[in-house]
Amino acid sequence: MITQWLYGITAVCVSLITATANAEILKVQTLEPDGNAVSQTVVYAIPLTTPETVKRGIIKINKTVVDQINKEFVEPVTVIRPGMSVVFPNHDNIRHHVYSFSPAKIFELPLYKDVTPKPVTFDKAGAVALGCNIHDWMSAYIYVVDSPFFGLTNSQGQAKLNMPAGRYEIHIWHPRLKNPDQNKPQIIVMQEGEHAKLEFGVELKKSFRPVRAPLIGPDGGAYR
Repeated sequence: MITQWLYGITAVCVSLITATANAEILKVQTLEPDGNAVSQTVVYAIPLTTPETVKRGIIKINKTVVDQINKEFVEPVTVIRPGMSVVFPNHDNIRHHVYSFSPAKIFELPLYKDVTPKPVTFDKAGAVALGCNIHDWMSAYIYVVDSPFFGLTNSQGQAKLNMPAGRYEIHIWHPRLKNPDQNKPQIIVMQEGEHAKLEFGVELKKSFRPVRAPLIGPDGGAYR
């Protein structure tokens, strides 16, 4: 078992990685100093060995979905690879206007009820903060990672990565990481047939969101 503490962020792996027959398993645990699990933390491994390692982990998926229901983004954090497209369906009976000013992807996308929008392609690695021009409290993130080995921590602050034996640099990211400079990657060597574990200690900033508008306005009508 390999254990390392950092002040960083956590997430449980709902891994999109295609497991290979001989894939090794890395389990990542993210905890706050008080022992509370940190969910919605991006965990990804950068291969430091041969290109063949990357080929064995190539993901076949090239499109994913970020939905809006009840005036909220359904998933607070979505992890994808460069070149993947994201569809933003609108399952509310009102209009949304999704946007991002993040350097990794700047875009605006009006969303109308019962109209399927064109997918948005994300071609640069990095964090993309999403918002809605109509509903200020709506926020979410798309994190684009240049690696086929990634996942997102679950409610127990756990993630699992399946990857071939080799040398890797393990990174974590969270939208509320208190001190990103302390979020340093860790080096791990995965051996054939090995199940390894890493632990990251993380400190998060307090959550702040604009106040959500009530469902019914003072005149009895519904807000947008």
